[in-house]
Amino acid sequence: MVKSVRVVCAHDCPDMCSLIAHVEDGKVVRVQGDPDHPYTAGFACGKVNRDADLVNSPERITTPLKRSGPKGSGQFRPITWDDALDEIAARWKAVIAESGPLALLGYAYSAHQGLMNRGLVNGLFHALGASRLQAGTVCDTCCEVAWDTTVGPVGGADPESVVHSDLVISWGADLAATNVHFWALAETQRKQRGVKIIVIDPRRTRSAKAADLHLPIRIGTDAALALGVMHILVRDKLANRDYIAKHTLGFDKVERDILPKFTPARTAEITGLDVNDIETLAAMYGRAKAALIRLGEGMTRLTHGGQALRTVALLPGVSGHYGVEGGGALLLTAASCDLNYAAVRKPSGPATARQVNHLRLGEELLNMKDPPIRALYISANNPAVTCPEVHKVQKGLAREDLFTVVHDPFMTDTAKYADIVLPAASYLETDDLYRAYGAYWMQWGQKAAEPAGQARSNVDVAQALARRMGLTDKVFTLSPQNVAKELFKGSTGPAAKADPARLFAGEPIHIKHDWDGQPFKTPSGKLEFYSEQLARQGLSPVPDWQPDPVEAEEAATWPLRLLTAPGYFQAHTAFSGVGFLREREGRPFCILHPEDARKRGLNDGDEVRVFNGRGEIGLMLKVADEIQPGVVLVPGQRPTGEALSGTINMLCSDRYSDMGEGATYQSTWLEVGQWKPGQSGAALNFQER
Repeated sequence: MVKSVRVVCAHDCPDMCSLIAHVEDGKVVRVQGDPDHPYTAGFACGKVNRDADLVNSPERITTPLKRSGPKGSGQFRPITWDDALDEIAARWKAVIAESGPLALLGYAYSAHQGLMNRGLVNGLFHALGASRLQAGTVCDTCCEVAWDTTVGPVGGADPESVVHSDLVISWGADLAATNVHFWALAETQRKQRGVKIIVIDPRRTRSAKAADLHLPIRIGTDAALALGVMHILVRDKLANRDYIAKHTLGFDKVERDILPKFTPARTAEITGLDVNDIETLAAMYGRAKAALIRLGEGMTRLTHGGQALRTVALLPGVSGHYGVEGGGALLLTAASCDLNYAAVRKPSGPATARQVNHLRLGEELLNMKDPPIRALYISANNPAVTCPEVHKVQKGLAREDLFTVVHDPFMTDTAKYADIVLPAASYLETDDLYRAYGAYWMQWGQKAAEPAGQARSNVDVAQALARRMGLTDKVFTLSPQNVAKELFKGSTGPAAKADPARLFAGEPIHIKHDWDGQPFKTPSGKLEFYSEQLARQGLSPVPDWQPDPVEAEEAATWPLRLLTAPGYFQAHTAFSGVGFLREREGRPFCILHPEDARKRGLNDGDEVRVFNGRGEIGLMLKVADEIQPGVVLVPGQRPTGEALSGTINMLCSDRYSDMGEGATYQSTWLEVGQWKPGQSGAALNFQER
């Protein structure tokens, strides 16, 4: 007999799909979209539709393992859970006795979006007084800081308000790949009401191909385009002076000192766009009654990424669209879900402790002193692939004096360096509470099946280790549902008003505030064109665009600029355990424009060497005009064993962005040439992996 269980997708995606898992004889046999969810609307993306294959993958780890060969070799032998947990606790206690708790680092991130399965691991290390991971710098800290200094720590527009929009701009986001339910809703509005869709993206993505207007902007020039649009809005008297006067701070300085520099001609020169397209964009935006900008995080993963997002986020303040339902801008929504996260993430422990930046894990493993990091615990992440300067990460993980534990469903690149590997339960095998970060929904997801083999959830393992380490905080003794209830104690806003009976029955809960215009939670209470916070940090307090001298120096040495983007079937390594999806995506590849391929004597299907001063990797080549000359596109983050050699983040610097100490993947310059047989260690057979 097949039963249906309402679950919630825990992958790192803004949509947070409500799903139906079909279970037969205790096994998940199919996963599909929940037809009763108002937003995710009964369909899932092509990746999640295969999550029955993911949870049942023959590649899963099913028992705890202990290293039996050199670090990085992937050689392990099975051990029992008790032996594994006892050894971990004993090693941690010894490290604390010798070097203090700062010698420990817990590293849990986003592969499981459940508030308990992600949060309680961090809570364990917070209570222990360990060094603390400054999480998210590989992903979203830059864009969040830019948004917070401009709009404030509050969610943006409700994506469902697109039913009131007459123009949608996808700026730096491939919505068909990363926000598919918003994309579907926007396309429906286009068909039903004639809403126009504009895509601003260096790549001609699936979204761009379907748009009414695609602007293939030069990487790193988004701020210049936004300022050019502002220039035209002022010139053509399309700026909303009433809104500017009532709800913004410092526009007069921008209008006087900055906008005169960004004429259409200069904006075109900087961005690589046609003047007519810039004029068309500004006219469509300025004349729209309710224009909604969907901001992508990709534009912030470069040297001046914070300035880029901040400037684009200011545009609805010039047009007044922040004051119109269906208008404004959406980056993230999570800041408006005011739960008591500290109950899970900070149950006890010192108020402050040493920080370790997520993107500089390799650097800190190699060079942090007083004390050095001596014990590392990693769950829900794969830093040996995702962090920049991967060579440093590999070298750090290879330290014989570093005791590393990895809790993961699969033998990842990172797990191969561990001393102990623990089998992790997937989201389909765990109970948890979820809140979307790209929509205003919250939902309890119950487990659909028991964990495979001896796999355990992050919550189970965090609680078991807490007991062995002598921690007595209540959250380390409660069931997942009772831990979730702690989040609501002292919480505020719509989330706090959720009916527990409805919530824990699995009903999706809408948590949007009643609409009364975009709220601003900046120090001034207004949209800040002038930011005193940025001035105090030595950054430009007003939006601007300037070329970066370090980028200019690298560009003089290496002729191609890197563009990374999620793959359609292998967005990141969380999906690499599904053979079907690996085959759909194909071998790890890069894309060159035909003009660049021709200059290098390269052809579609060639094996190529991608390199710069930090190293080299081997990929397959696709030749296509979906990108501009001078750019090399590498979709997805893939395990090193699937490529000819290496993974793309080996070539990326661990330099910080201008705001939020974020990663600068797109500020990478390199070259592509012919791969020579035997040039590097051969990759595993792609079919066999």
